[in-house]
Amino acid sequence: MNFSEFQNRSRLYVIGALEPEELEEFEKARKKFGKKAEDFITKCYALHEAFALSLRPAKASGAIKDRLMAMVRGKKEA
Repeated sequence: MNFSEFQNRSRLYVIGALEPEELEEFEKARKKFGKKAEDFITKCYALHEAFALSLRPAKASGAIKDRLMAMVRGKKEA
């Protein structure tokens, strides 16, 4: 595996999308490329976290909120 292939698989590694046999090959390449590989994986994790934080949470519908509040009221009465 060359470093370009390693970079492509690193992105999949970070999101947990590598198959077991791919993971084994990836780990070998990770050792082979050393610090350069670790630095790239660190950047991938940072981008992954930044992307996740940039997503807006979906708003709960009014019906869901009403059901939840009814459940809370029911627990208080019991």
